[in-house]
Amino acid sequence: MTAGEKDDAGQDAAARSATGTLGKAMALLELVAMADRPLRLTDLLHRCGQPRGSLHRQLCHLVAEGLLRQRPDLSYEPGLRLLKLAHRAWSRNDVKTLARPYLSRLHDATGETVHVGILSGVEIVYIDKVESRQTVRMDSRIGRSAPAYCTGLGKAALSALPPAALDSLLSCMVFERFTANTHSSRSSLLCDLEAIRRCGYAFDREEHEKEIRCVAAPVHSVQGNLVGGLSVTGPAYRVSMEQLEAWSGAVSSAARALSDDLSVALGPDMRGF
Repeated sequence: MTAGEKDDAGQDAAARSATGTLGKAMALLELVAMADRPLRLTDLLHRCGQPRGSLHRQLCHLVAEGLLRQRPDLSYEPGLRLLKLAHRAWSRNDVKTLARPYLSRLHDATGETVHVGILSGVEIVYIDKVESRQTVRMDSRIGRSAPAYCTGLGKAALSALPPAALDSLLSCMVFERFTANTHSSRSSLLCDLEAIRRCGYAFDREEHEKEIRCVAAPVHSVQGNLVGGLSVTGPAYRVSMEQLEAWSGAVSSAARALSDDLSVALGPDMRGF
């Protein structure tokens, strides 16, 4: 065996070991999450078949990462981080399902591309869309993210944040100029957000991409565990600012109705997530 072959063999062995470790950790998470009561170490030893020492190390790692929680009686239950990850994943599914009728109605009314997105850090993530009926369409993709400070969806979402949360995000923002209309400072963005709060909707005046405009409104649950937006977008040659203004009422109305639906669907149990 050559030196290169030995290196490859060693890498393969390491990969198999990592995969095995991950598999065992996932099996433990599933055992605890699916159990009808918190499980003790003896319960897990009986059910998973791992050596006691290996099992204890796995449990310590999972507790340290917040994926499991050890109760005062030394039994184990799903940790806060695991619950948070599950909630965020299901929240996105809830948004997509609940938003679809509103997207369809706005699309029918405008004929342009309609998006729904969720704020994730300093970016907005597009989670669903209905494509324009026109020949020239938006080059946007579900799952794609864009800077919140220079998109209609993003600014709408930012306008719905409590002051402390907004201030925290602003401290992380880098104001890159994409077009001549892009906000280049915190003060410029804050002025825009204040105007958005007053009227209830936001414009993207070719701020992220040249020749692309949109009108958007904030979507958020009453509990504060989800913030996003709903928008209608089109090319500047076809969609004037006057046309976007005319659509703003329908967009705002749809966003408010979707917010009400989400507040009911998400409920109060995950407050603060």
